[in-house]
Amino acid sequence: MALVAALMLITPRGMAQPPAHAAPRTAAHTANWNATVTRTPDDGYILGNPNARVHLVAYISYTCPHCAAFEQEARAPLAIGMIGPGKGSLEIRPFLRNGLDVVASLLAECGPPSKFYGNTQLLLARQREWLAPIDKLTDAQKARWDAPGFGEKMRAIASDLGLYALMEQRGYDRTDLDKCLANEVLADRIAKHTQQAAEKDGVNGTPGFLIDNVLVADTYNWAALKPQLEARLH
Repeated sequence: MALVAALMLITPRGMAQPPAHAAPRTAAHTANWNATVTRTPDDGYILGNPNARVHLVAYISYTCPHCAAFEQEARAPLAIGMIGPGKGSLEIRPFLRNGLDVVASLLAECGPPSKFYGNTQLLLARQREWLAPIDKLTDAQKARWDAPGFGEKMRAIASDLGLYALMEQRGYDRTDLDKCLANEVLADRIAKHTQQAAEKDGVNGTPGFLIDNVLVADTYNWAALKPQLEARLH
């Protein structure tokens, strides 16, 4: 809870940009794995064959423009060349850099695992749109963002940034979204996972990548990741 409270004091404008699967994996050859989503015990979401030979982890911040660019550039190549045929899987793990990431992560994880990747794609694709109001907040809105109750604070931020209207495009109603935004237990878990990613995996920027549980150093975009990933797939 303390981790989430600390994050709520940070907004994206001040953030700097970036300078275990133990069992053997075997790829399946008879299925298209692009519709298979598995939630992990650590609140990550695996797209594809969870037992694939190669496992790519992407740590994503929903307020990170580099993450939005990665999602747009990598989605089709990964779906066609790696995930669909079962050669590899992609796991997204939310990485909290600021308070707005808390709100977006709770919305991305709202509902069953099958909704997660569509939610994530929408939030990243429309990132510039929903972050735009930050520079024009009124004093009244700023006061709402400082509300003492967790759920009240999350709802205020989501409302002021137009995130309710955005997520309604994914089939949610306000009652669904309010319930997800009130999930302080999940928010605290994601904050702890973020801290563990930095301390144990060495993730110091977003997007950050692991291939088979090994940090891909100094790699923050699809152009740099692609040749390293292809070397493991072939």
